[in-house]
Amino acid sequence: MPHVTIKHFPYELTEPQKAELAEELTRTITRFFEVDDGAVSVAVEPVAQADWNDRVVSPELVLRAHLLIKNPTYLTS
Repeated sequence: MPHVTIKHFPYELTEPQKAELAEELTRTITRFFEVDDGAVSVAVEPVAQADWNDRVVSPELVLRAHLLIKNPTYLTS
């Protein structure tokens, strides 16, 4: 604990970019949750644009809106 999954349109990150992203997220997570960096896990999950609404918007953003701490602007427009 804690675990973070970032769902995104397909985009190739280099291994150094992945490492930097994980480092930055881990730094923030350990600060706010007061855990050791060994307790943090981070995943990236590409989702095809054609599948975005079915795999992300509906199940993650609409049905779990009460859990969001930041809403995307495309839901309010």
